[in-house]
Amino acid sequence: MTAGLPHPMQIAHPTPFSPFSPSARLSRLVGRLALAVMVATGAALLVACGGDGGDESVEPPQQQVTGLPDFTVLVESNAPSVVNVTGVQSLPPVDEKNAGTGGVGEWYRGLFGDRDVPAEFQGPRLPQENDGSGFILTADGYIATNAHVIGEASKIFVRLADGREMDADLVGVDEIGDIALLKVDADNLPPVSLGDSDDVRPGQWAVAIGSPYGFDQTVTAGVISGLGRTLPSESKQPYVPFIQSDVAINPGNSGGPLFNTRGQVIGINAQIFTESGAFNGISFAIPINYVVDVITQIKRHGEVRRGFLGVEVRSVGRDLAKHLGLVRAYGAEVVGFVESSPAAVSGLEVGDVILSVNGVQINEGADLTKVLGALPPESDVRLEVHSGDSTHKIDVQLSALPEPPAEEPVPSVDEMEEPELVVIETLGLILRRGDEGEVRVGELDPKGPAAASGLAPGDVVLSIDQNEIESLREAYRILARLAHTRGNELVLFLVRRDGERRFFMPAFSGNPHRSD
Repeated sequence: MTAGLPHPMQIAHPTPFSPFSPSARLSRLVGRLALAVMVATGAALLVACGGDGGDESVEPPQQQVTGLPDFTVLVESNAPSVVNVTGVQSLPPVDEKNAGTGGVGEWYRGLFGDRDVPAEFQGPRLPQENDGSGFILTADGYIATNAHVIGEASKIFVRLADGREMDADLVGVDEIGDIALLKVDADNLPPVSLGDSDDVRPGQWAVAIGSPYGFDQTVTAGVISGLGRTLPSESKQPYVPFIQSDVAINPGNSGGPLFNTRGQVIGINAQIFTESGAFNGISFAIPINYVVDVITQIKRHGEVRRGFLGVEVRSVGRDLAKHLGLVRAYGAEVVGFVESSPAAVSGLEVGDVILSVNGVQINEGADLTKVLGALPPESDVRLEVHSGDSTHKIDVQLSALPEPPAEEPVPSVDEMEEPELVVIETLGLILRRGDEGEVRVGELDPKGPAAASGLAPGDVVLSIDQNEIESLREAYRILARLAHTRGNELVLFLVRRDGERRFFMPAFSGNPHRSD
């Protein structure tokens, strides 16, 4: 037995144990420290072993999200490069072709539907204003925006971030790509930095700056949701491989830039998917690489030239792919040809499946349009085609995309036959022809200016603005002229009601700018 240490059996009269005594607290502390050491040691062993009993080659998972970004610096640096764009459409005089026609409001559609009135007599349309966004490309005043922001505007105004307003000239427009290039007379403007939209990946953060509903310099952010999107078949932009995001885009954001986190423009905000007219969680931007190509062609040629094959295709479904022996459903099946097109004389046959163009794989029918549309006319292309049980190559030279057929001009007012009714939407008023050929007030929009002025259904219109009225066509011509020269001013109606003559003065509504 070792000297100095008592035998266990020799310990007598032990000190009574208390949970609150210093020794008890010390005991608990020692126990907890021991447990912590055991847990830490076990965790370390699990990490070292990869959690599977000793496979040291497995790396621990890397942190995939490092935190929410702060866009303050990005916005401060790039907001001065974003502008508000306003296009004002001033209509031609009413004695010219295509003058004076307009849309029909919900109040009228709810009563009758558009079919009850000829389109030529839906009422005088007032000068219209489109508001959107844009961004400065160069210090000497080139600005990019959407074509639909400009529309058929005869005047274009740009408002800078510092509040300055200036006229803008339309350098060129690509309706198919929905891109317009503007130029203002200014120097030392702050241009944006352009990124590479080919580097964009789903999940990346993106920021939009624009003027939704007229609120300039509005900032919204989200993530990239998808790439190479094709919009529904009714879209007029079959050549654009859209970037999809969940960045909040609303009316007025159109034409504005979509930035990556480095402050580079990766697209032009152009479309939203919505059933309400406002943001619904899905927005689309035109890739900046596509935009640069279009703008370069506009500067060089004054227009955009696209290659044309002239083949009608559809996407290959699962059943067809299985029938053809393809490993998966991809490609564009040929279902028809445009007469005298390159495709018609290329050796392609109905039922063939185009798998690739110049080595670029075609996953669906829409891809073929995008790939070919990115090539200039007279380009030589090699098609990989699956026909029957084999795959072969076909070489063909593209032609230029044909111009769309011209629309038939609308007859002038004097060439039109006397209508049964005329809808004057800006007054909330329908004029009808009476049994004896007189002009009578028909249905009224209960919230419209005509009803508010006191006009009532059945009133016989004797004169408008002191011009005697004998026909609906004449009433239409006078109201159209007034809409173009007076804007929102009052219009004097003289009517006969219950044998008495009465004056009423409704005002045109919805005219943002007076036409000069």
